[in-house]
Amino acid sequence: MDGRRITANPRPCSGRRVVAKKRPRGGLDGFVNSVRKLQRREISSRRDRGFSMSDAQERFRNIRLLEEYDTHDPKGHCSTVLPFLKKRSKIIEIVAARDIVFALAQSGVCAAFSRETNQRICFLNISPDEVIRSLFYNKNNDSLITVSVYASDNFSSLKCRTTRIEYIKRGKPDAGFPLFESESLKWPGFVEFDDVNGKVLTYSAQDSIYKVFDLKNYTMLYSISDKNVQEIKISPGIMLLIFMKASSHVPLKILSIEDGTVLKSFKHLLHRNKKVDFIEQFNEKLLVKQENENLQILDVRNSELTEVSRTEFMTPSAFIFLYENQLFLTFRNRTVAVWNFRGELVTSFEDHLLWHPDCNTNNIYITSDQDLIISYCKTDSDDAATEGNAGSINISNILTGKCLAKIKACNGNPNDDCGCSTTCSGRNCNSKKRVQASRIRSTVAEALEDITALFYDEDRNEIYTGNRFGLVHVWSN
Repeated sequence: MDGRRITANPRPCSGRRVVAKKRPRGGLDGFVNSVRKLQRREISSRRDRGFSMSDAQERFRNIRLLEEYDTHDPKGHCSTVLPFLKKRSKIIEIVAARDIVFALAQSGVCAAFSRETNQRICFLNISPDEVIRSLFYNKNNDSLITVSVYASDNFSSLKCRTTRIEYIKRGKPDAGFPLFESESLKWPGFVEFDDVNGKVLTYSAQDSIYKVFDLKNYTMLYSISDKNVQEIKISPGIMLLIFMKASSHVPLKILSIEDGTVLKSFKHLLHRNKKVDFIEQFNEKLLVKQENENLQILDVRNSELTEVSRTEFMTPSAFIFLYENQLFLTFRNRTVAVWNFRGELVTSFEDHLLWHPDCNTNNIYITSDQDLIISYCKTDSDDAATEGNAGSINISNILTGKCLAKIKACNGNPNDDCGCSTTCSGRNCNSKKRVQASRIRSTVAEALEDITALFYDEDRNEIYTGNRFGLVHVWSN
């Protein structure tokens, strides 16, 4: 792994880690660019929300640009706010909960919008020097957790706060209370929210102690104190402790997530003098990949080892584990693939070339049934109907790789050659026209340009996208 330690896009049932960073020289740009995506997202499933292919096509067929929200306040929501918080900046994270859309800008400003009134409710920054780094919706107690840094301590220490959604709806973001005040979360400390197990993991670098808290009531459950622990990976029910690498092996421990009991201790043999690309845990399966070596899939119950040729499985830039389906997604060079734990390629996606080369998973959403992936993609360069530099929002079936629906801007009738349901989202299919709504200033093509964050609200069947201008667009039928 390359150390990208932040998941700034809370999705239902996702594991998310936020790392305290040193404030680099050079001001805000260096600081906000330190926000990084966690390379592994853990997603659980809800069986009551199934989609068939035809249902999905119909569900997305008539989606159009419906609303536009602006996170930028030219006057500044507070007269004494830090200067860079007053500047327009791109959206890096969107979360929806209980008919509220939360949009976090790279500057650190976070705004809440009501889908009932289509008005901005409030800003979540309750202090003039607060820079919000990440958001997490805690469905256990219907609250929003914000993770922030402050100018008063040189932006070096993470501070967490929880606020009930009902208070935010009333425009009272300051009605919440701080979390984990006893923890020193200075760089390289971190906090990780694990919705799968209902736990929070913190790391205090000051004393090299990991602590596990209950996500329901934030009580501390147990701690792990070992300076040789290099990394912790969380899976349903268990934690994998990865210790400092020895010359020919890496020591590992598997712990119960509930009480920290050691379930298994073992060593995994490594090729000497080869860099470890990644070590990942998925239930009883351990995935290990070293530089220029085959992928190893180890069953820790019986030590059965499966190898996948390095020419077939090349080191991805990110993973998404699908727990219910016993599969995992890999992201590499703008492409997505689905694998099983026998090391077999299950799915390659058609017409699903991701827009961002760095695999920005803020622009990817997996439905809670793990059957659909919604992504911001590049359009076919040969498609003459594509307008300007606009990308498309693609909805694809994870198990088949088929493109089921696509939202794109075009000059004429939608091109249905791909066989998917395509919507132009514009009046008379003309993306140069502005949608007839008082709050929408962007054309469809403009709304589909340089999307920097994407979220799908499964309850409302709406897609929310944010762009580099700090605008949030609502796509709905």
